[in-house]
Amino acid sequence: MWNAAEVRRDFPILERRVYEKPLIYLDSGATAQKPACVIETVDRLHREWNANIHRGVHYLSEEVTTMYEAARERIARYIGAAAKEEIVFTAGATASLNTVAYAWGERFVGAGDNIVVSEMEHHSNIIPWQLLAERKGAELRVLPFDDEGRLMTEKLDGLLDGRTRVVAVTQVSNTLGTRPDLEYVIARAHRAGAIVVVDGCQGVVHGGVDVARLDCDFYAFSGHKLYGPTGVGVLYGKRALLEEMPPFLSGGDMVDRVSFAKTTFAPVPLKFEAGTSNFIGAIGLGEAVRYLERFDSAEIEAHETALLVRATEELQRIPGLRIYGTAPGKCAIVSFNVEGVHPYDLGMILDKLGIAVRTGHHCAEPVMTHYGVTGMCRASFALYNTPEEVDALAAGVERAVRMLR
Repeated sequence: MWNAAEVRRDFPILERRVYEKPLIYLDSGATAQKPACVIETVDRLHREWNANIHRGVHYLSEEVTTMYEAARERIARYIGAAAKEEIVFTAGATASLNTVAYAWGERFVGAGDNIVVSEMEHHSNIIPWQLLAERKGAELRVLPFDDEGRLMTEKLDGLLDGRTRVVAVTQVSNTLGTRPDLEYVIARAHRAGAIVVVDGCQGVVHGGVDVARLDCDFYAFSGHKLYGPTGVGVLYGKRALLEEMPPFLSGGDMVDRVSFAKTTFAPVPLKFEAGTSNFIGAIGLGEAVRYLERFDSAEIEAHETALLVRATEELQRIPGLRIYGTAPGKCAIVSFNVEGVHPYDLGMILDKLGIAVRTGHHCAEPVMTHYGVTGMCRASFALYNTPEEVDALAAGVERAVRMLR
C-alpha cells in the first residue's frame, strides 16, 4: 500500500505553512515539488562541480560532462528511447516543441500541406504549428473533443490526407486529464505519411511512457513537472528524423568545424544543444528520474487514481459544481467551476485556507472556448498528496461557495 506520509518527508516544502495553515499543494500539474535529493544535487553541483561541459580537459569539466551524459542515458532508459542520442536537452517542453516546428517543419512542410492539432492541446502544442502554417502557407486542422472530454479520434481519418505532414497531440490533457488513444492516432497518422509529435508533460508523470512501443516520432516534456528543476526539458526524436533536421539554434558546442567558407555541425543530439546547456538542470532532472525509479510506477498510478476518485465523489456533492473532463481512464487532474462563483475568487479563498490550486485558462484557451467559460479551478494530484488533503479541498470549496454566495 502506498505510504504518502513517508514520501512527503522527501519533499521539504511540504512542511511549510501558508497563512498559518499547513500547505496543501494541489498544483503539481503546473510545477511539481522537488525531493530533497534533487535540491541537494543541484546545490552540490553549484558548490563542487560548476564547470562548462564538453569544452574543457580539466577535472571539473570532465566530471560534470560525465554526469550530464549519464543523465541523458538514464532519461533515455526511463522513457524507452532506443539510444541516448535520441534525447535532446532543451529549456523545457515549449522549447522542445518549437525545435520540431522550426527545425523539422521548415524543411518538410510547404504550401498546401496541412497540420492536424487536437482541440485539447496546451498552447505550446498549438501556437508553434499555427505559426509554421502561416509561414509556409499550410492549413491548420483541428481534431475536436466532446463534452465528456473524450478526443473524437473517429473524426481523425476525415482530417488526414496525402498532404498531412504533422499530427500534434497530447498524451494527457493538462486541463481535462483525458488520455487520448495515442496508439490509434499514431497508427492512422503514419498510414497517411504524417509524423506525430506528442506533448508528454503530464503523461510522463502520470503513467509514464515507452516511446519505442508507442512509436511516436517526437515526444516533449519539462523537467519541473517531473519533480526536477525548472528551465530544463527533453525532446525525444527518432534518430533518423533528428539526423534529417537542420539545427534550430546555432552557436557554440553544436559544431564540428567552423570557417567563413562553411560550417559543419556536431552529430545528434549535440547539434540541437547550442551554447552552454543547462547542465545543472539536466543532471538534476536525471536525479529526479533516479528518485522515481525507487518506486513501483503502478503503485503511484493506483494512489493517484484513488485520489482522483475521492476528489470526484466529494466535489460532485457540492450543488452547482461542474467537473470538466469525465472521460474514462483520465489521470489525476480535476478541473471545475461552481455556478455563480468566479474561479479566481474561489482560488483566492482556497489560498487563504492554505490550499494551492490553479485558476485561469491553464494555457488551454480553446478548451475554455469549447465549454463557454473564461477559466476554471484545477486541482492536480501527485505522489505526495493524501486523502486528507482531498477532503480539505472539498471542505474548502464548500466554505468558499457559502462565502461567495
